[in-house]
Amino acid sequence: MSLRLYMDHHVPEASSDGLRRRGVDVLTAQEDGTAAWDDEPLLGRATELGRALFTQDDDLLCIAKAWIESDRTFGGVIYAHQRSITIGQAVRDLEIATKVMGPEEMRNRIEFLPS
Repeated sequence: MSLRLYMDHHVPEASSDGLRRRGVDVLTAQEDGTAAWDDEPLLGRATELGRALFTQDDDLLCIAKAWIESDRTFGGVIYAHQRSITIGQAVRDLEIATKVMGPEEMRNRIEFLPS
C-alpha cells in the first residue's frame, strides 16, 4: 500500500494539485474541514485517516517529537521549511516518498525535505 498524504493548511494548493496530477492520494485540511484546527488535533486527524501529515509548520515538529517520546502513535510527519524548497521540489520529493514508503514505514517517523 502506498503512502497517502494529509496536507496542513500552510501548504500551497499548487503542491496538492501537482501531486494529484501525478496520481498521489492527497487530502487537504481545507477539504477535510480542519483548516482552523490547532496542530495537535490535526496530527491526530491525519493519523485517524491513515495518512502522513505534510507540513511547513515548525510547531508540528515539536508535537511529533513529543508524541514519539511519549510513545503516542501517529501516521508520520513530512516537513519542509517554506524557504528551503520550491513547490516543484516538494511535489517531486513527496511523490517519491509516497512510492517508496508505506504507512507502516512512515508511522511514528519524521522526514525532512529536501532530503
